[in-house]
Amino acid sequence: MAKKGFDMLTIGSAVRDIFLRSAAFEEHKDKSAPDGVDACLQYGSKVALSDIIYASGGGATNAAVTFANWGFKTACVARVGNDFHARDIIAELKRDKVETFAIQQDLHKPTGTSVILVSGEGHRAIMTSRGVSKDIDAKAIQWTKIKSRWIYMTSVAGNIAVLNDVFAHAKKTLGKVAWNPGNAELQLGLKKLAPYFLHTDILIMNREEAAAVVDRPPRDLEGILNVLGPLPREALVITDGAHGAYAHANGTTWYASAGKGKRVNTTGAGDSFGSGFTAGVMRYGDVDKALRCAALNALGVVTHMGAKAGILKGFPTEKAMKTIKVRQM
Repeated sequence: MAKKGFDMLTIGSAVRDIFLRSAAFEEHKDKSAPDGVDACLQYGSKVALSDIIYASGGGATNAAVTFANWGFKTACVARVGNDFHARDIIAELKRDKVETFAIQQDLHKPTGTSVILVSGEGHRAIMTSRGVSKDIDAKAIQWTKIKSRWIYMTSVAGNIAVLNDVFAHAKKTLGKVAWNPGNAELQLGLKKLAPYFLHTDILIMNREEAAAVVDRPPRDLEGILNVLGPLPREALVITDGAHGAYAHANGTTWYASAGKGKRVNTTGAGDSFGSGFTAGVMRYGDVDKALRCAALNALGVVTHMGAKAGILKGFPTEKAMKTIKVRQM
């Protein structure tokens, strides 16, 4: 029987995350590092680990759990191997009430795997073997079984066929698209991306990514917003880590503070923020409330180990949302 009538379809990567946490990872300040810190290990040494955590990860599965937790009927498109990592990922998604019929399985190549080194201060370095997570087969997506009000797309490894099919399907079914493009998509450049951005309802990037796409320094937020702000149909979202986030819609820019809490891990923070914002728009149709939902969902993730452990079990309460400061700029 056809599986139709979804609220959300997530598309992107599915990987096995292995978190290795240790206070013994040496940290050295480095202005050129993304977080301003380098992690150093001595070859020949034996490093004591305080935690080893196995979990599922990848943008498509991380976002799917937010939507499912928050009451939306959700399915996921991603590609995994035929190994124990794949079985664990699919089992976790089923446990979290995410439909897995559209998960593609490759019988010959391995599931993508990431090893995340986490310091005592919560800084991280990720070592990734993408495996088949980058190989979504556009022809194998079961579009005839899917009619979803929204599609939430993360990185598809620059696969133009997938991009074209997603936007064609959304147009055919009158669905909406939220998109958090990955590096492979962003490297296509603004000229090639603009036609897709114009058909994207919610466009989500971090500040450094947005700056690179428009060839401006990250400090030039106004210039970034002037170029990218008018492109998506409903909202442009720019995350800025612990500094908060911005949303631009209908010519107005909002700023939201980051939630307060001890950060132990930032893996999955972008996925939780983007999915939280999109879920907020789906429920409230309001940028202010969507930013509050997003900030609280991201706070839950960064204060727990793993990309999914801290995802909120439902929409935040009105009381909780008031803890996030939101203002128009």
